[in-house]
Amino acid sequence: MIAPLACVIPAYNAAATLANVLRELRVALPHAALIVVDDGSDDATHAIACATDARVIAFRRNRGKGAALRAAFAETLALGVSAVLTMDADGQHDARYAPAVLDALTCADVAIGTRARDGGAMPLGRRLTNALASSAVGSIVGVPIADAQSGFRAMRRQVLEHVHAHGERYEFETDFLIQAGRAGYRIASVPIPTIYGTPSHFRAVRDSMRVVRTIWRGRYRATQ
Repeated sequence: MIAPLACVIPAYNAAATLANVLRELRVALPHAALIVVDDGSDDATHAIACATDARVIAFRRNRGKGAALRAAFAETLALGVSAVLTMDADGQHDARYAPAVLDALTCADVAIGTRARDGGAMPLGRRLTNALASSAVGSIVGVPIADAQSGFRAMRRQVLEHVHAHGERYEFETDFLIQAGRAGYRIASVPIPTIYGTPSHFRAVRDSMRVVRTIWRGRYRATQ
């Protein structure tokens, strides 16, 4: 496993799940720096984050997951870490798989915690959009992408230094993969459990359209 490490957790109104996520992540990666970005929450998210040993970045208003990740990545580079893990704060990522996702960086530059779309755990609508987005991103970067919408990822420092993704919300993660793949960075997939239950902040129509526009821009750039 690459060290030193930082774990980034974007959090918006995640008071019900954040404490457990941080606790399990600390067990899985006891020496990693934890960075929580409170994305303008109006519940106890900020207080819960501050009660831990995590570094906390707080937005006054909700700016979106992309803005949260961008701010946290700048913080990790300032800390001088060699690798970064990202996890969602809603409890849909099993922290016990964090070491496996990070270990994939021994032979890759970006590792994606990949959820299974079959088996019924993933809602039908998300299953369809995930499959379409993953196929489209894979065709742009020229390598198979099994789960383009997973927020459970690890990346080497040099990727963060050279990939500057666009977008303020969920489309940021899509653009990040497109830019990383087109730049020649190696992308690996690591199987993780498919966990749903807590409500997602992903807006089915508005955020899906943002992702689609990002994919079309990426496809256009790939033909230039």
